Amino acid sequence: MENFVLGLSPQQIFFLVILVAAIVLFVTEWIRTDVVAVLIVIALYATRVLSAQDALSGFSSEPAIVVAGIFVLSGALHTTGFSDTIGHWIGRLAGSSFTRAISVIMPSVAVLSAFSHHVTTTAIMVPVTLDLSRNKDIPASKLLMPMSFAASLGTTITIIGAPAFLIASTALQQAGRGGLGIFSIAPIGLTLSVAGTLFILLIGRFLLPSHTAAEDRTSHFRLEDYLTEIVVTKDSPFLKTTISEIEENQKYKFRVLGLIRNERRLRAPFRNEELKSGDVLIVRITPEELISIRDEEKLELHPVKLYGQDKKEKASANSDEETDEFVQAVVAPRSDLIGRTLKQINFQRRYGAVVVGLWRKNGWLTQEISKTKLKANDVLVLEGDEESLANVAEDPAFLMLVPFHGEAKPRRKAWLAGLIMLLTILLAAFNLMSIEMAAITGAVAVVLTGCISIRQAYEAIDSRIFVFIACAIPLGVAMQKSGTANLLAGWLQRAMGNWPSIAILLVLFAVVAVITQFMSDSATTALFAPVAVALAQALGRAPEAFVVTVAMASVVAFLTPIGHHGNLLVYGPGRYKFGDFVKVGTPLTVICALIVALLAQLIWRG
Repeated sequence: MENFVLGLSPQQIFFLVILVAAIVLFVTEWIRTDVVAVLIVIALYATRVLSAQDALSGFSSEPAIVVAGIFVLSGALHTTGFSDTIGHWIGRLAGSSFTRAISVIMPSVAVLSAFSHHVTTTAIMVPVTLDLSRNKDIPASKLLMPMSFAASLGTTITIIGAPAFLIASTALQQAGRGGLGIFSIAPIGLTLSVAGTLFILLIGRFLLPSHTAAEDRTSHFRLEDYLTEIVVTKDSPFLKTTISEIEENQKYKFRVLGLIRNERRLRAPFRNEELKSGDVLIVRITPEELISIRDEEKLELHPVKLYGQDKKEKASANSDEETDEFVQAVVAPRSDLIGRTLKQINFQRRYGAVVVGLWRKNGWLTQEISKTKLKANDVLVLEGDEESLANVAEDPAFLMLVPFHGEAKPRRKAWLAGLIMLLTILLAAFNLMSIEMAAITGAVAVVLTGCISIRQAYEAIDSRIFVFIACAIPLGVAMQKSGTANLLAGWLQRAMGNWPSIAILLVLFAVVAVITQFMSDSATTALFAPVAVALAQALGRAPEAFVVTVAMASVVAFLTPIGHHGNLLVYGPGRYKFGDFVKVGTPLTVICALIVALLAQLIWRG
């Protein structure tokens, strides 16, 4: 051991100390991972392992820029409802049998994840999959884990699917190679996605647990459903249509619970009843859709129609006048409003604000808002000016006023957001633009075309992931410049120098697969990519196969539920145990390792 330490240069010693400290902090999570990454950059500069320029090079690197652009593009797809529409299409095509559901969900989710962040795709698909589970009587645990695995497998189809491949491409460029094209890893990714689907259909189905989603878990997805009313005016697009036709229209994302005509509630069935002017629809709606309905010129919320200011009057008002805003008010446990309806309270006259929506924790609301007796902890969505909302805030009948987190979704621009994403991919695929310039151009395009606002664009960029990636890249640079990569590669060369390529790649995959369970795919790739390059060069083989194997292992190692954030999203709703992921994920990881090792050496033979 003493001879080993004496054989190291001061830079290598400093680097290894920093690396060990970083791994301990990453595993224990005593400090936020992005803060740890920044500390790594500072430490590498302070010990003079890297210059200031090299230490900060990650912020101007291709991976950081591409990730920021893809976040904005993915945000536009979500904001316009494009992703939601695709998710519901997948749900409708999934059928009623387990075999058909898996055959539709896994490939579809894989393709979606190839062009957006896999956690976003998983988050979109969780409620869709839970609905499918309930409606088709398929255990939620049989669907959620395969869906999460498919999201990770899909990221291996393009290099923009996961930051690990962008970091791998950067490592190759630093070694004097040409980097990776956007679809250069597609043969491996498509094979992995198909193999993963077949594994679940043939073997995994017997390993997956049979747990139905717990009621308290499904209620998580009901928290954002509010009760409101939409009036059918003479200019309404709903006029002379049926409720069934409205709900089948992808433009509107709400469910009709009741129909009021001439101030009388119609009895079911009324879904095929042709709507008339003056009809009122009682609907269950999301915050975004509620705002969209309020902002649409030819649609009107019934409470606003009765008590609020007309939109046209607002538009013609003085531009300097304060506009109404939306807030949520929580009914206090001992409020004098409990047991009374909004009509009895005469809410608008009492406070000056209009109740446009109502949410209750336990059970669905199906009655008109004005006739619903209030309960403790009911949440009222209010529209009003500063004075009226201040009246509500000062009344002890309410616990608090909190912002209403709903924002209109420009659904009419969903096709445009999808088209811009497609053009961005084509520009990079045909080398008409570098991948980072294509990502920036696409991000700017969705902002300029109104698919996403400037504020939403900045919010779409996950700053923690951006900072983490930008600060993880110098870790790989330091490993290379300090000579540690060559040192480790030398050891590996002496240990495996006479082994066949596929055996070396399998060992490399196995080591990275274990490490990535405790570190992010970005950090693991940044750490091992320089070692892979040095090892390949020492063995006289193409570094691409080695580096891609490292990136693949960091992305598709399903040994534990903590290896990927998407798995954590389905862990609760699927009522999984830790061992469930080990039981299903371990054989799938072995299959992935064999496919990657075999195809990587065939694709990059040099």
